[in-house]
Amino acid sequence: MSNDKDNKKDFKRKLDERDKISNENSKNKENDKKDKDNLIFDLYSISGKKRKINLSKPFFGGCNNVDMYQKISRIGEGTYGIVYSAKNKETNEIVALKKIRMEKKKDGLPISSLREIALLKSLQHENIINVKDVVVGGAGLHNIFIVMEYCKQDLAYMMDNMKSHFSFSEIKCIMLQLLRGIQYLHKHFIIHRDLKLSNLLITSKGILKIADFGLAKTCGDPPCPMTPNVVTLWYRSPELLLGEKNYSFAVDMWSVGCIFGELLKHRPIMPGNTEMNQLQKIFELIGVPNPKIWSGFDKLPLARSVRFPEQKYNQLKIEFPHVSDNAIDLLNGLLTYDPQKRFTVNQAIHHKYFKESPWPKAPEHLLDDHQHTSSLNKK
Repeated sequence: MSNDKDNKKDFKRKLDERDKISNENSKNKENDKKDKDNLIFDLYSISGKKRKINLSKPFFGGCNNVDMYQKISRIGEGTYGIVYSAKNKETNEIVALKKIRMEKKKDGLPISSLREIALLKSLQHENIINVKDVVVGGAGLHNIFIVMEYCKQDLAYMMDNMKSHFSFSEIKCIMLQLLRGIQYLHKHFIIHRDLKLSNLLITSKGILKIADFGLAKTCGDPPCPMTPNVVTLWYRSPELLLGEKNYSFAVDMWSVGCIFGELLKHRPIMPGNTEMNQLQKIFELIGVPNPKIWSGFDKLPLARSVRFPEQKYNQLKIEFPHVSDNAIDLLNGLLTYDPQKRFTVNQAIHHKYFKESPWPKAPEHLLDDHQHTSSLNKK
C-alpha cells in the first residue's frame, strides 16, 4: 500500500511539474499541430541560435551542411540510423554523426514531424548524450544528420572485452549515473523505450551517457495508446509482452532492472529468443504472475494466448547468491510485475543499496582497472 501511495504522489508531482512547463510553453501550442503541408519546427545550432525549418520545402540555408565534417569510420547502427565517427574540419573535434532514416513510422523520432530532434537538442544533462547540431546533406529529407558528442565505447562492448568483472562499487557508480539520467528524462515526461547496455556509452572520464533516442516518446496524461512493440526483447517488460498499449515510465524501470542484473551476473539475465520465450524466462526468474500481485494482468490483450506454467517462486536469491540483501531488494523492486508497484526512478535512486558498503566509485576512477578496453566497434 505504501508503494501505491508513493507512486500516486510521485505521479501527481510529475503532473504538477508538467502543468507548469505546459503553461510556460502555451504560446507554442499552435506549432504542435500536425500540418503535413506546412510543417515548421525549431532547431538550435551549435551556437545556440534558433532557426525555423519548414519541412515541406527543400533545405537551403538555415542548417549547417554535413560537408563541414569528414567521416572517419562507421561505428555502429542505432534504432533509426547509421552512426559514424567524424571530424569537424574547422575545429578538428571528433564527433558522432548519426544519419537519420526518414521513414514514415508512427513510433520513434523519424515520423512526419521532426520536433523530436528539437526535443533531443533541448536535453541538457551530464548523463544524456549531448546533441550538438543538426546538419543536412543536400535538398530534401533524405540526408539529415544528428551531430553528437563522441564516446569510444558502450557498456555492452566493454563488458564483452574486459578481463575482469565490474566490482560492486563500479556497478553502483554505473547504476547511479543511469538512474540520474532517467530521472531527468522522466521529469521531462520522456520515456526512452530502448534502454540496454549497448545504448549506454562511457566516456574516457567514466561518465555514463544514455544514447539512441530512436524510440523515445513523450508521455501525456492520460497516456495515449502506444505500440507495445518497443524495447529490445531481453529488456522488455511483461506488460509490453502481453500487449499493453497504455504504458508509462515503468517500462524503462523494468529495463533498468535487467541492466542491473546483467551488471551483477556479467551476462544477460533473461535472454529470450521469441516473445513467448521471453515471458518464459521471466516466469523462471521471478515466478508466474497472479491477480494478487498484478491486478488485471489476465485482461491484457495477449494474456489468453500465454500458457502460464506452475513456477510460483521468485528465484532472485538463488540466481544472485553473492549479492547483498539490499541488492536483491532493489532487483525485486525493479523487476516487479505490476507497473503501478514497480519502483519509480526516485525510489530506486534513493534505495539503501547505494548507502551501504562498498560505496559507489567516483566516475573518474570507473575505468582505472579496465583501461585496456578498446574502442567501440558496434552498437
